[in-house]
Amino acid sequence: MPDSPLAGLRVIDFSRALAGPFCAQMLGDMGADVIKIEARGGGDDSRSWGPPFLGKESTYFLALNRNKRSVTLDLKKGKQVADTLLSSADVVVENFSPGTMARLGLGYPEVQAYNPRIVYCSISGYGQTGPSSQLPGYDMTAQGAGGLMSVTGHDQPTRVGVSIADQVAGMFAAYAIMNALFSRQQTGTGQFVETSLIGGMVATLMHHASAYLNAGKVAGLQGNKHSTIAPYETLATADGLINIGVANERLWQRFCEVMELQDLLTDRRFSSNQLRVQNRPALTDVIAKRFAYFGTADLVEMLTGAGIPADAIKSVAEVFDDPQVQHLGLRLGLEHSTCGHIEVAGMPYLLSDTPASARLAPPTLGQHNDEVLLELGYSRSDIEHFRIEEVI
Repeated sequence: MPDSPLAGLRVIDFSRALAGPFCAQMLGDMGADVIKIEARGGGDDSRSWGPPFLGKESTYFLALNRNKRSVTLDLKKGKQVADTLLSSADVVVENFSPGTMARLGLGYPEVQAYNPRIVYCSISGYGQTGPSSQLPGYDMTAQGAGGLMSVTGHDQPTRVGVSIADQVAGMFAAYAIMNALFSRQQTGTGQFVETSLIGGMVATLMHHASAYLNAGKVAGLQGNKHSTIAPYETLATADGLINIGVANERLWQRFCEVMELQDLLTDRRFSSNQLRVQNRPALTDVIAKRFAYFGTADLVEMLTGAGIPADAIKSVAEVFDDPQVQHLGLRLGLEHSTCGHIEVAGMPYLLSDTPASARLAPPTLGQHNDEVLLELGYSRSDIEHFRIEEVI
């Protein structure tokens, strides 16, 4: 797609599972040619994560690998092929354990020596160096080690229901890569980029981090209440639950008026956000009794009609049936080479002149071996030899 901002950029994606593939998919969505390098035999770990499966394809894998071409390669037997690929690359994404790529002779110093323009991104659990750098790390351990679980849940620390540590690391990686590419435009040279699951989790602590670092306050489990704003929480209705967010005095006044709770406006316990937070149990009790007279849909209509943030808690099915979600292109259809028509979550951003695009469905394992190797200048006899020698 000629108008894609990253058209002409080649990304070699050595990563697997989630953080790295998510990062590379973001780059692919913006037009980069992403070549996904997978192990012979099984490929990316997430190809086996299920059920559910669609035919032989894991729906988990389908979520993270559009706009990529798959090449199977034994990195020990096929180092020459890897070097050829990397010579043609602008970006590398890898999330092996720290030191693995170096032991294969494919670390940043080795690649940078023959491709000084390379932007080489390493994603790890705990960082490339330091006392914990060699620890194995997955999303679950990162959510705990990075503090997120300590503020999530009601009765006990709770994992967020998506792999948020991986997704955050993937987004930070893509952001850092784009900054390195912008710098390369000025300097002509690439650089080494790294991020980690634990780094992303610490960054997400945001106001909890600031409260501890500057005021010595250690946050506990937050449940569905905002620690510094009230009312900002989940409340029961006559037929379900609703989320509301009343984050300033203008909204507070509107909220009291639309809910016919004007007495709260003259109650000194609730005369400022600070006091509402301090007196949250009493405030919540009054609001909950009022909400019990209304169904969720009616409350959402009343509150949003007054400009107050409020909405139902929707299931995944309800989300993708929502007309607004569909209008924003967040339900994305693709034609897969073996599965036929598939659907995945779309891109959550819009660019007026250089939009993201879904050009390729997630690849089957090794689907593009011949195509990519021919592009690199190998002959068909070379490719057949690679197959016999179990290089690809």
